[in-house]
Amino acid sequence: SCVSHASIEENEANFAGIRARGDKEFAEEIQRYQAHKEFGDRRVGVTGARTFFYQGEATCERNTDIFLRCIETVATTTHTTGFAAIKLTALGRPQLLLQLSEVIARARKYHQEVTGAKGPVIEGHTDPETFEQGLKEAGVEVEKPAVQDWLEHMTYDKKGLINLFDWGGLLDINILLQDMFKVPNLKTGRMEPLISALTDEEEEQFKNMLRRMHTVFQRAKDLDVRVMVDAEQTYFQPAISRLTLEMMKKYNTDKAIVFNTYQCYLKEAHRNLMDDLEQANRQDFFFGAKLVRGAYMEQERSRAEALKYADPINEDFEATSAMYHKCLTECMSRIRDMKQQGEAKEKRVGIMVASHNEDTIRFAIKMMEELNIKPEDKVICFGQLLGMCDQLSFPLGQAGYSVYKYVPYGPVNEVLPYLSRRAHENKGILVKLEKEKKLLRRELKDRLLGGKLLHRPKGDYLPI
Repeated sequence: SCVSHASIEENEANFAGIRARGDKEFAEEIQRYQAHKEFGDRRVGVTGARTFFYQGEATCERNTDIFLRCIETVATTTHTTGFAAIKLTALGRPQLLLQLSEVIARARKYHQEVTGAKGPVIEGHTDPETFEQGLKEAGVEVEKPAVQDWLEHMTYDKKGLINLFDWGGLLDINILLQDMFKVPNLKTGRMEPLISALTDEEEEQFKNMLRRMHTVFQRAKDLDVRVMVDAEQTYFQPAISRLTLEMMKKYNTDKAIVFNTYQCYLKEAHRNLMDDLEQANRQDFFFGAKLVRGAYMEQERSRAEALKYADPINEDFEATSAMYHKCLTECMSRIRDMKQQGEAKEKRVGIMVASHNEDTIRFAIKMMEELNIKPEDKVICFGQLLGMCDQLSFPLGQAGYSVYKYVPYGPVNEVLPYLSRRAHENKGILVKLEKEKKLLRRELKDRLLGGKLLHRPKGDYLPI
C-alpha cells in the first residue's frame, strides 16, 4: 500500500516554469495520483480483483516465479493457445507507478503550455519543428546541447509527436528515472525533472520492477504464451498502460503476446483505447486488448468524492455497456479494415471479450458476422470465470468460437480470500447461476427422455 504526507499545496506547485497552481482541472488530475492514508488499503470496496501489497523485493521475486510457473503451465497444457494474466503491482512497489502516472499528467500539461493543445500528446499531432518553435517563443534557448539532445530523443513520426520522452528508454534498466524525465524549464531553460525526487533505493526498486517485467514477457514470448496485464485503479493505470504499451512494442513484433486491459466502466476507456491503437499502428507493432467492465467502481467513486476530483466512472450500467460496445466496435472495425488491406496487415489486432453479459456476447457475435470476421481468423476470443456462465462458454466453443475460462492461481491462503469475495460479489452472478442450473435441469430431462444420458455433443472448436 502507498502512504504519503504530501499536501495539496505541494502537489499544485509550479513545475518547469509552468504556473499550475491556478489550473483547477490540472490540480484535480494531479490529486488523483497522490497517495492518501484513507485509501491505503486498496482492498476496501474491491471484490472483483485480487490486490497485491508491497511487502519487499523478495516478495516481488516470489510473485515473478509464480507468474513464470503459470506461463510454463499454460504452454504445456494448451500447446501455446492459452493466456496468462499478471498484475504489475505484484512485480514492484506501487508508489513508483503513482509517480509515473503523475509524470504523464505533467507531460500533458507541459505539452499544452508549449503548443496550446490539451489532452494526450499523441492526439495533438504536433510536428517537432512546431514544438521547438513553441519552446523558442517561451524563451528557451533550444540551441543548448542538453535541450537539443532532449528534442532529438522525443518519440515522433511523420504524423507528429507520440510522446515527449523516449519511453522505450525505460527498457534500458540502467537508466535513472531522474535523468530520463527531464524537460527545459520554460522560464530558465534549464533541464529539470518532472518526476518527484527519488532515492537511490527507489531507483533500484524501479529497475527491479522493469527487470521482472522483461523476465515474464521474454519467457512468454519464448513459450508462445499470451500475457494479459490486468487493469488496476485509475491512479496506477496511466503508468501501467504506458509500460505495457512499451512492452508490446518490444515483444509484439511477430504476434500479439502482451495484452493490455481496458476497463469500460471508465469514461476515458474509448479515448485511451483509441490512443493506444493509434500508437500501435504508427509504430508498427501487434496490439492485444482485453475488454472488461471493471472491478474497482465503489473504491474509485469513494476516492474521487473524498479527494475532490471528477468521478472517473460512467453514470450507470447502461452507459458502461454502451462504452464496452463502442470499444468493441472500434477494435472490430480496425480488424475488418486491416483484413481488407491484405495478409501483411492481418491479425495486427487481437481482442479478448471478457464478459459474463449475454447481451454483450450476442453483440460481439453479431458484429463479427456483419464485419465478416470469422472465428478461424484467430483475432477474437471470449473469456469467462471458471465455474461461471458455462451456459455461455460451452455453446460458444461448440459453435467454433475460441473460449477461455479464467482460473485464479497462486498460494492457496492468498487465493481463497479472493474467491470468497467473488462469491459474494453481486446478485447478478447469483441470478446467472440460477439460470445455469435451470438449463442444466432441462438438459438432463431432455437426455433422459431421449435416451441420450451419456451423449457428448461434438463442436467445431478451433483454438486461437
